[in-house]
Amino acid sequence: MRRVLCVAAVVACVAMACGVAFAGAPTPEWATKDLKAGIIGTDTSHVPAFTGCFARHPEWRIKVVAAYPAGSPDVPSSWNRVKKYAKTLKEKFGVEIVDSVEALLPKVDVVLVEDVDGRPHLKHARPVFKAGKPLFIDKPFTASLADAKEIVRLSKETGVPFFSCSCVRFQPEKAKFRHYKGVGKLTKAQGSSPMSIESHHPDLFWYGIHGVEALYTVLGRGCVSVKREAGKELDITTGTWADGTIGVFRGVRNTKKHKYTPLIKVWGTEGEAESKGSYNYNGLVAVMAKFFHTRVAPIDPLETLEIVEFMTAAQLSKERGGAEVKLEELRK
Repeated sequence: MRRVLCVAAVVACVAMACGVAFAGAPTPEWATKDLKAGIIGTDTSHVPAFTGCFARHPEWRIKVVAAYPAGSPDVPSSWNRVKKYAKTLKEKFGVEIVDSVEALLPKVDVVLVEDVDGRPHLKHARPVFKAGKPLFIDKPFTASLADAKEIVRLSKETGVPFFSCSCVRFQPEKAKFRHYKGVGKLTKAQGSSPMSIESHHPDLFWYGIHGVEALYTVLGRGCVSVKREAGKELDITTGTWADGTIGVFRGVRNTKKHKYTPLIKVWGTEGEAESKGSYNYNGLVAVMAKFFHTRVAPIDPLETLEIVEFMTAAQLSKERGGAEVKLEELRK
């Protein structure tokens, strides 16, 4: 299960920085035609960042042409930004602002579901699947395991591909740990990130996803059970994989007192190693561009689903006073 995403990891390693324009960059062999992209949800900084990245890489042959400025009135970090970013898209990038998903879909070939709130993602993804357009769903993937299962089901039923992840996964210096041999046989891996919480989502969904994604970048599928120690400063979720490997999510609640780097640390029979640097959008958007052209998802949907199961099990463990929760319980 750990030897997947090889191609995606290579793509990430050669991805160009989104903040730099390269005049005359060659068109990749996978960029076979011009694609029009649409955005659903304009309440996250990812919206202008991703749009700008596509604009600076015309060789990818993808242009954001339309956006539906959806937002959530009960999430302050959503409603206080939705108009701002819609305005940026219109004035800086010439993106048409439309009043519904239904108005958006005929204008585009591919879709980015960008709501900062995971709750509307199923509602917004459903008509995109029906329209047959490949889609990227930003983090948090959903706000519940039930919604995550339904999105995976819809993708399989319609044959329309999607993927969802944190940008951590496709950082070149992080992706290499998927196949890292420098510590001998892997015995333990840890993913770390800041961990702010949003009341409408299970605790790890909101910002802990970065650290959980880092953990799964290394280990892939195969978690059997989860236990969580929800401290006020550090929030530790420990998973056991089927082969005995230990996977730890280290959520940093107090970032002034505790560091959340390295994002990835691994231990093995011959030593230990850790990742360098933080994370950015560069690798993710390069992988997204290739996905939109090829319609080949860079992440197995079942791995994305297991990530949601892991985070859901962590929530149950907290509610049960730190008791072990088997993922099989969530699959019945």
